[in-house]
Amino acid sequence: MDEKKMIENYKSRVKRQNEKAKENYDRISVTLPKGTKDRIRAQGLTINGFVNQLVLEKLDELENNNNECPF
Repeated sequence: MDEKKMIENYKSRVKRQNEKAKENYDRISVTLPKGTKDRIRAQGLTINGFVNQLVLEKLDELENNNNECPF
C-alpha cells in the first residue's frame, strides 16, 4: 500500500470515528479555576470520568426529587 492510500484510509477512519462520536455523545466545554485539573488527577481520576460521574449523579438526584433545582 502506498503512502497516499494509507493517508486516505487514515483520514476516512478518523472521519467515521468523529461522525459516530457526534451521533452518540453530547459535547460540552467547562471552564474551571486554574489548578482544578491537577487536583482531579491527583486523586487518580480522569477529567472526563470525574465530570461525567458528578453530572450524571446530580442529574439523577434532581430527577428523583421532582426536579427541584437547589441552585
